Amino acid sequence: MNAMRGQMELWRLHLAVIVVGVIAELIGIRKIPFGIGAILLLPLLYAFVMAALMNPNVMPKFAKFIGKKEVAAASPLIVIAIMPFIAKFGTTIGPAIETIIAAGPALLLQELGNLGTIVLAFPLAVWGLKMGREAIGATFSIAREPNLAIIADRYTLKSPEGAGVMGVYVIGTLFGTFIFAILASVFASMEYFDPRALAMACGIGSGSMMAACTGALTSAIPDMKDEILALAGASNLLTYATGLYVGLFIALPVVEKIYEATAGKNDAANAAHKEA
Repeated sequence: MNAMRGQMELWRLHLAVIVVGVIAELIGIRKIPFGIGAILLLPLLYAFVMAALMNPNVMPKFAKFIGKKEVAAASPLIVIAIMPFIAKFGTTIGPAIETIIAAGPALLLQELGNLGTIVLAFPLAVWGLKMGREAIGATFSIAREPNLAIIADRYTLKSPEGAGVMGVYVIGTLFGTFIFAILASVFASMEYFDPRALAMACGIGSGSMMAACTGALTSAIPDMKDEILALAGASNLLTYATGLYVGLFIALPVVEKIYEATAGKNDAANAAHKEA
């Protein structure tokens, strides 16, 4: 009863969600030609933009309707909202189990992509953006919930490493769905990559990003909808299962050693200079 009463007190938040969802669905899918490909604008994108604008931290005028209490309550409700979508993926994996088994080696090998952030993001963070130890937390993973737990346990979230992983987590939450929807639609329309490879790439361990990515793919390639959903769902499950261990036992130690061997020397020199 207390939980029900608490949700009733959040009627402004629920009303805003309904209105935003209806408007986004009425706008529908829009296709914009983009070079050799095309960008699919999905209802999820419109909903994201409208919801972001309703945040009182972005548009103070909305503070009269959406207050701090509603903002604080919205974050945990995201998990509940994603649950039916994740359950749908579970039901598509079973009928397509033969397809998943056939792609087994590819599914397992693509999990090595969890280490891609080290190759691409670490050099940019340390030598391009001149980040300190924040680069360790920011670049050892894609910074989703399991990765937050690793950094919180190893360094605490109040440390420089914690600031780095939290920064990427927030940016990923704000812009990840948008970026994934755009990339998926562009690559699908280019017809250069196999749709099954793109489907597996959608499963990076984030329900919202996977939803945006698969939504764009299934809109661009509707004939392969079930196969795309099955492969993306299986990939996402594998990422959750293996990504934690890859981050804990491989990625984080590697990033720490690279940092200490490069930028860490500058930290030690600067500390010694200050003491002198």
